[in-house]
Amino acid sequence: MSFTDPIADMLTRIRNAVMAGHAQVAMPNSKIKVEIARILKDEGFLEGFEVVDGERESQKVLRVKIKYVGERRQRRAVISGLERVSSPGRRIYTKKTDIPWVLSGIGVAILSTPKGVMTGARARQLGVGGEIICKVW
Repeated sequence: MSFTDPIADMLTRIRNAVMAGHAQVAMPNSKIKVEIARILKDEGFLEGFEVVDGERESQKVLRVKIKYVGERRQRRAVISGLERVSSPGRRIYTKKTDIPWVLSGIGVAILSTPKGVMTGARARQLGVGGEIICKVW
């Protein structure tokens, strides 16, 4: 199965799992998806992630554990929104001075820079710009 935008597929799977109240969601694995999951975990939006063997030998699966707060009845996800910014048909790049703030710093912008995939705050520290992959809040 091929996708034209695998990152948008990842974000949609996470968004759907949050809306349905699932504890975890699985998706096809790739290096950039693992980096995005690592950033979301480090920023406190996810509980964890792991790469496991899929049904076929050559296929790996990325399993993401969604983080919730509150007790059983009042339980809500830490992630309240995910937005894909740059897409394969319309790439959005930013200079180091124009890196966007998400909800005045509450959210996180994830960028693909020449120094790797990182948050907007880290890109500002290093003084690099790049492609804005997505925004999470």
